[in-house]
Formats: sequence, C-alpha cells, structure tokens
Amino acid sequence: MLEPIKLAQKNFLSSLDISTEEFLHILDLALIFKKDQHAEYINKRNKVLGLIFDKSSTRTRVSFQVAMSRLGGNTIDLNPSTSQIGRGEPIKDTARVLSRYCDLIAIRTFEHSDLEEYAKWSTKPVINALTDLEHPCQALADFLTIHEEFVDFEDVVLTFIGDGNNVANSLILCGALLGVEVRIACPKGYEPNSLVLKKAYEIYKNKDLLKITNDVNTAVLGANVLYTDVWSSMGEENKKAEKDKFFNGFTIDDDLVNKAEKDAIILHCLPAYRSKEITDEAFESKKNRIFDQAENRLHAQQALLSCLLQ
Repeated sequence: MLEPIKLAQKNFLSSLDISTEEFLHILDLALIFKKDQHAEYINKRNKVLGLIFDKSSTRTRVSFQVAMSRLGGNTIDLNPSTSQIGRGEPIKDTARVLSRYCDLIAIRTFEHSDLEEYAKWSTKPVINALTDLEHPCQALADFLTIHEEFVDFEDVVLTFIGDGNNVANSLILCGALLGVEVRIACPKGYEPNSLVLKKAYEIYKNKDLLKITNDVNTAVLGANVLYTDVWSSMGEENKKAEKDKFFNGFTIDDDLVNKAEKDAIILHCLPAYRSKEITDEAFESKKNRIFDQAENRLHAQQALLSCLLQ
C-alpha cells in the first residue's frame, strides 16, 4: 500500500516547496483517498489543524475541515475578527502560541510575507491556503484533475485565460515541476509575477513550454485544458469595472473552445461569474470538469496533510 512520505520541507508555502517526486506521490496518494475516503491504514487521530483565514472561503475551508476529519483529526477555525489576531497581536506571538496547540496551521491571507512570518515563528508545519502571490493547494487539485483525464503530463497543453494572478502563478510553477506546457493568455499589463516566471524558466528543461501571450486565440490552439478564474481577485473590488473593460475578449466561450483540441476539458477554480470570464454555455458543457476539480481539493489536501503530519 502507498504510504504518506515525510516531505523534505516542513512547510507548504509555495508549489516549489515540494519536489517533482513528492508532487507525484501526493497525487497518487490523493487517488487512494478518492477511492477509499478514510484509508484506515493512514490514521492521524487526535491531530489538530488550525485555520486562520483573513479572506472569505468556501472550498478551501470546507475541504481542509473534511480532509482532516477523514484522517481522524480535528480542525479549529480561528476567525481573525473574533480572536486577538484581529486586534493586532503580532504574527510571531500568534504563531508561537498556536504551535503549542495545533499540529499544523493553514493560513489564507493577503500578503505572502505574512505567511512567511507565520512559518518563521511556527514550530509546526504552515500551509498556504491562498495568498495574493500563490495558491498551491488549488494547483495540487488542478493537476490531480488533469492527471485523471490525460495520465501523462508531458502530453498536456494547459492554457490559462485571464488575470496573471495567484492561481496562474501556481499553475506555472507546477507546470515547471511536471514538464507541462503552460500558456498564459492575459491582457497587456496583467502578466504573471516576474519572479515566478524567472523561477519557472530556471526549472523548465525546455524553456519553450512556458508561453506568456496577449493573443488568446493563438493560446488555445492545440490546448487540452482551458482554465480560467475570476478577473478581479479578493481585495480588488475597487478595480472590478476597470478590469472588466481590459479583459473584454478573454472569455472562454464556444468559439475559443472549438479552437482547442477535441478532447479539451474546461477548469475553473470557482466562484464563476458567467458572461465575464466564461459563458454559461461553456461552463455547463460536457467538457466541464469543474466540479471534479472542486472535489479534488478534498483528496489532494487530505494527501498533503497526511504527508506533512509524518
């Protein structure tokens, strides 16, 4: 039976905190959990996961809670508005205290530097449950979904259409680890983080497998996976009208889908805004794997937690 492994890094702050081999092991373990949700031989009874979410969440919060429950553990949801965190207690103090109560801490916040500060002072593993820079847990589920559909990553062309945001950044880094051709199609001025691109190009054996373009029609040609996300991330509500204007033409619709490969699937990390980043017709089409993708958050995170608790 496949067992959880002890990861080389204590924390999971970035997709690059795991190696290619560790990534593939987590995906294989996730498939086991998907077939046998409890996998009784992997038991983390009495372990406690602490959640600190400065941003709203549905899938990330619930999938972590259910994953920890299925492992036999418990979850404590620390609402910043009803704890001392919301009153300005220093991160280093909170991290040191929670390290004595919890076995892991998953954090969703704005600044990636705040996440790194938690990890610096915590003696227990810290997990990135989303920052403005990266969303590595989402990417685990994304590539699990792709793996189920196509098996061999090296035959996959993944085209992300939209803002070069945290999700795009994590897709790029994971693509580099797995040797997947990743294309990011976004309006000029909304490209992914330059440091993320630099790191990815350093990892890719074939630099041509990563393409950043402003031409969405070219980007979808030959693609097996069409992926999009909201145009305005949490915290960007004041930019919504401006971005809606700039992103006109970057909507996944039937026309774009028909330019992709016949076996292409559609992914979206949700929530989705029909008529913005994707049409209702494309969202509800037979190519939709969006709810498989959402389910896979649970299985991928259950696998990740089991390894971090080794």
